[in-house]
Amino acid sequence: MQLDLTRYRQPLSQFARTVKPDDVAGEGDAYRIMAPVDLAFELHKDKDRFRLVGTVATELELPCSRCLEPVRLSIAVPFDLRYLPASEASTDVEREVDDEDLETSYYRNDEIDLNELLREQFYLALPMKPLCRKECRGLCAQCGTNLNTGICECAPAWKDPWLAALRGLGRDRKS
Repeated sequence: MQLDLTRYRQPLSQFARTVKPDDVAGEGDAYRIMAPVDLAFELHKDKDRFRLVGTVATELELPCSRCLEPVRLSIAVPFDLRYLPASEASTDVEREVDDEDLETSYYRNDEIDLNELLREQFYLALPMKPLCRKECRGLCAQCGTNLNTGICECAPAWKDPWLAALRGLGRDRKS
């Protein structure tokens, strides 16, 4: 979905749209979009520079990082991004990244790719370690049983050959 910047001539314009999940989804994303995506923002125009200030809201599904069961996550995230023409992008091979650079993107052919903006906001909203619930027990490392729904019969028998010489040290001591 492209935002045609030639259609906006006023210094301040409003944009609101509800997008189907299939219209935004990217191949290989770490999440699935489960509900329509509500996108609303103000478009501030200053010659060929644009600033988008708004929110994006939807429901995402991703795997629990412990047991791999699906986790649903409702998100409503604000954003404040600046867009400059691609011709203003720095051509320096190496330079220090400023805080301002983190909020700046570039557009080409008088269009902003809103799908890219949405996917970026989704990834920024994802938790570092999504959990189905706080006390998730995860999977058995040996047999793969989901410990939230079943009990495995595996006995922890992991032995490190590098530590074999230290195994008997604690037993010979008398308190």
